[in-house]
Amino acid sequence: MPLLTIETTCDETAAAVIDREGRVLGSSLATQERLHERFTGVVPEIASRAHVERILPVIDSALTQSGLAPAQLTAIGVAYTPGLAGSLLVGVVAAKTLAVAWDKPLVAINHLHAHLYACQMAAMSESIYPCIGLVVSGGHSSLYHATGPLDLEYLGGTIDDAAGEAFDKVAAMLRLGFPGGPAVSRWARGGNPKAYPFPRAMLHDANFNFSFSGLKTAVRYAIAGPGKVDFDSLQIDDRTKADLCASFEAAVVECLVAKSVRAVRLCRVDRLCVGGGVAANPSLRDALTAAARKHRFSLSIAPPELCTDNAVMGAIGWEQIRRGQFAPPDLDIQPGLQRGF
Repeated sequence: MPLLTIETTCDETAAAVIDREGRVLGSSLATQERLHERFTGVVPEIASRAHVERILPVIDSALTQSGLAPAQLTAIGVAYTPGLAGSLLVGVVAAKTLAVAWDKPLVAINHLHAHLYACQMAAMSESIYPCIGLVVSGGHSSLYHATGPLDLEYLGGTIDDAAGEAFDKVAAMLRLGFPGGPAVSRWARGGNPKAYPFPRAMLHDANFNFSFSGLKTAVRYAIAGPGKVDFDSLQIDDRTKADLCASFEAAVVECLVAKSVRAVRLCRVDRLCVGGGVAANPSLRDALTAAARKHRFSLSIAPPELCTDNAVMGAIGWEQIRRGQFAPPDLDIQPGLQRGF
């Protein structure tokens, strides 16, 4: 009997039906990129309203693909933390309602733990644990020492902006479109990563924290200098755009890779697992691959289709079911950008 999983932590409405062996029997996802594009970022109120409109059709689509009836489900898993309050609420209310209507138990899924579990989904029967886990996305840049899928020790993370947020802000300043990560990455391929000596904040600090706010500010000054500026009126040639993107991306990648390698060495594990939307960035994947080869550790990066928010990674719910960890009927959301314990 399979598990139905629901994901609405930010701006993706997703549902999946996954059996006990991790096979995906049905999966559906509705993106909101076009709704937020003109704002160059996710607007929480718009996101939550879009989830209300899409949640039931997405769930119905996943179930239809699976060919199963609700009575055949084992449980209903839903991401309840961390994320946008309104977005989380839509998914949790839908899951609780269906759990009552179908008489099924609830499983509360931690969104960040699930991002790392996407690596386990790709590895199939081979266990990825113990490992160092790096979750890098629009809202998170966090490192964990994971001894199991549900046993994670927080090592450190961003003290200000997440890497993905910095990508979006740089893309907005350069008017490259939304979402910013893929746009910056495309432009970076034709640029010189050494054109601008952008800062690598906290790179050599004896901790596992990140800071990308100063880097974002440095890019802003490189584009337009100090003072108030109307970015829409700036004329930036393509070569400059490419060099700015390449130099910015190189700074982000260097910080992420260096801290991850340090965590692998100090925690004495031989595997690094990486998940989250920014994990789809080609430059980051290449740099991590090179670092793994140089320092002789195994590397597991979630496949691109499981990097961005999705419900398939909610298969981690099976790990909780095996432990008998079910959520109470009055499950509540835990919004924000928590570390994800």
